[in-house]
Amino acid sequence: MRKTALQVSRNEEIEMPKQKTNRAAAKRFKATASGGLKRGKAYHSHILTKKTRKRKRNLRGTEMVSDSDMRKLKKLLPYGA
Repeated sequence: MRKTALQVSRNEEIEMPKQKTNRAAAKRFKATASGGLKRGKAYHSHILTKKTRKRKRNLRGTEMVSDSDMRKLKKLLPYGA
């Protein structure tokens, strides 16, 4: 039996294909209880000698993903992070 885009099982029920999670995005973002996404801050991995103590301190921790990026991330992470 030839299968189409919608997979047909033995009992002839139509099953929708699963969506794939983008693994790179899953490793970089974590979902919050309220449905938002947390992300780590950039510029804190190397070349730290020229950055001030205050700047490096402020780069610690996480921030929330902006609303303008949420639409793109919902496609990359269909089941949350």
